[in-house]
Amino acid sequence: MAYSNSGSYTTGNSTKSEAQVCLKFPPKVSSPGLMALWSAKGQNKGKLMMLMEYSGPRLQIQMVVTFVLTQAIHSVLKHLRLPMFISQILAGMILGPMVFKGKSSLITSSDQSVAVLGTVGAIGYMFFLFLSGVKMDVGMTFRSGKKVICIGVLTVVVPLMACLITAKSLSQESQFFTNKRVFLAVTYSATSFPVIHCLLSELKLLNSELGRLGLSAALIGDIVALFLLTICQWVVDGLENGWKVVVSNFGFFTVYFVIVVFWFRPVMKWMVRKTPEGGQIKNSYVYIVIGAFLVSHKLAELLKVYIVFAPFLVGLAVPDGPPLGSALVEKLEPIVEGLFMPLFVTTCGMRIDFSYLKNYGSFAKDQVISAVVTNFVKFGVSFLLPFLWNIPIRDSLAFAFIMLNKGIVEMAAYSFMNDTLVISQDMYAFVTIIVILIASIVPILVKTLYDPSNKHVRFLKKSIMDCKLNDELRIIGCIHVPANVNSIIDILNASCPTRQSPIALSVLHLIKLSGRATPLFIAHEKQSKSPSNNSYSENVVLAFNRFERDNWGAVSVKSFTAVSPSNLMHEDICNLVMDQFTSFLILPFHRRRHVDGNIESEDQTVRRLNFNILQKPPCSVGILVEGQRHVKCINSRDHMHDQYPLANSSTYTIAMIFMGGKDDWEALALAKRMSRDKSVKLTVIQFKAVDGFQDDDGDRMMDKQLLRNVKESTSITYIEKEVKDGPETLTYLRSIVDDYKLFIVGRRYKREDPQTVGLHEWSEFQDIGIIGELLSSPDFGGKHSVLIVRHQ
Repeated sequence: MAYSNSGSYTTGNSTKSEAQVCLKFPPKVSSPGLMALWSAKGQNKGKLMMLMEYSGPRLQIQMVVTFVLTQAIHSVLKHLRLPMFISQILAGMILGPMVFKGKSSLITSSDQSVAVLGTVGAIGYMFFLFLSGVKMDVGMTFRSGKKVICIGVLTVVVPLMACLITAKSLSQESQFFTNKRVFLAVTYSATSFPVIHCLLSELKLLNSELGRLGLSAALIGDIVALFLLTICQWVVDGLENGWKVVVSNFGFFTVYFVIVVFWFRPVMKWMVRKTPEGGQIKNSYVYIVIGAFLVSHKLAELLKVYIVFAPFLVGLAVPDGPPLGSALVEKLEPIVEGLFMPLFVTTCGMRIDFSYLKNYGSFAKDQVISAVVTNFVKFGVSFLLPFLWNIPIRDSLAFAFIMLNKGIVEMAAYSFMNDTLVISQDMYAFVTIIVILIASIVPILVKTLYDPSNKHVRFLKKSIMDCKLNDELRIIGCIHVPANVNSIIDILNASCPTRQSPIALSVLHLIKLSGRATPLFIAHEKQSKSPSNNSYSENVVLAFNRFERDNWGAVSVKSFTAVSPSNLMHEDICNLVMDQFTSFLILPFHRRRHVDGNIESEDQTVRRLNFNILQKPPCSVGILVEGQRHVKCINSRDHMHDQYPLANSSTYTIAMIFMGGKDDWEALALAKRMSRDKSVKLTVIQFKAVDGFQDDDGDRMMDKQLLRNVKESTSITYIEKEVKDGPETLTYLRSIVDDYKLFIVGRRYKREDPQTVGLHEWSEFQDIGIIGELLSSPDFGGKHSVLIVRHQ
């Protein structure tokens, strides 16, 4: 049994076309299996093609072919810096009518089967819009500043006006303002936040200065575009169908908005309040929110709310970040980004057929010219505004290309218009060419024009050796978990802060970005009252504020919080180093131990962060390996009188291991600064090769000079130890390990010395060097702390 239906539509040339849809009943979904098909008689067609008559097996084959082809194309195009989006589009074009036109294939032989694949992708796009709203921080629009708001608004409004003026001048029709033209004009001129976020994420520029500016402007531009689209559609509906229709649509939209904002959002906030601070939200709450989202989508259809607004608005209503927003993103994003969206983009590519360009209409020609003019105007506005505000010309050009970028949102809008017969095939082919060209060129140009790591290289040389003993030492201490607080404070106490030789400390609390799209960088100002319970880093800020009060005049503290992706945290650290003119950066080691020597935690994210910093250190860097002890978490409501063991102990013993080189010079400079405290007993141990061999690298004179000053000092104990190889060095270190509370060593990465021969093959952690790894080993007891120093 078959059912057919036909309809007509009007194109830009006012010509009518007929479309006919045929459906088979009952639909074939699940196949009886290969064995049953193989035993079937009287069938002339191949068994595999018989299997493909069922939508279930066909969908599975389509998915496999799509993913294999996409990955094969991207394995080639990634070397040209082209994004995955382009590979997915090209895969769709290969599987579409341009290649298999008039031919039978597993992918395109049945329009109905392609529709099933498109439906699966459309469901994924609905969840994609929902997650985009969840990860957005609408409050960011109010914190962006006048300049960013101006950029976000003008980069949409000015191109939109240029587009409408151009299209009106080219059009010969009396009725110009139609829903179709308005929708296309807004799509040409809009700035899509998800597309900009995807571009910056692929280029690893999310938390760069230009990336933050682009995200803020894109967020504002996206909101402006949606607002303009809504207003323009209501105006057009009023002109075409009467203002009663506008009032009705406005009423339906208001009802939907009230339900989402004043009922759905308060319920989600109640769920957040019922979740303990720092804990995970209940899975039942997450599933309730997902179910409510699906219900709200059907409600939007009943109330005639535009299909794009519904999931996006519900996502905006979800409280961003942990615990609810991050839980939704963690559960949905892998399947949406990894499964549904590649299928959706590929099906968009399968609709493209460039053969229609041979006989394009006047409407398509006028719209292509309007689109090109709009993009040029948008690029010019996006370039001029930052340039007028003294942003360098290369950065302004890169920002203009970022704001110009096109991607999945634009492709989805054109595909939706093509499916609903609003635009013709020739028009669809033209606009997709524009999207593909822009999406291909922009990443290459942005990467060429803007590289934030270059400014770290040009940064002024700053090190501990450059700071005189009576000068202010500027330090940054990084915090990942509350247990890092006590260890950082111990080192600061040992650094001998006084009014004559003060320490300017910047505390940076690093938090992994989760459940939101926009990174945050917060400067905590001094407050007379305790921060609110919802503030970031409350306990860390209060702990270091108390440390500042206990060392008034000798220590000044500034507290910061960086919420960013784990693979980009090093950019936040480097930016803060430059802003604060820092000489020494302290990073916690990625492995921490209990008092019994067992590993308490091992964070590979922290390890990668430390290694990224050590690759291009913006200043001298210290990796702090905490000693084994019971660590009490800092609580803002507890009065902790035992935070500072150094101040309560009579003597704090420190050993500095010296073998020569720039890393050891920095380590020695820090150790000598600590030795000024009367409660600190410093011992400098120099390991010398028995045969007297030394690298002739021009550093020997500096080694001798520094050691001469150490030998002449009355407050420092100097020990010279001759060793013939690595095992002898190991034996000596094992014999003295219990005599000191802190060891300071140079990293000495990739330096071959007779004193460490035979030890490199046992090295596991390159970030702390051979000697640092030995002293950090649980075989050495581990009751002491180790500070590994790397020069700039």
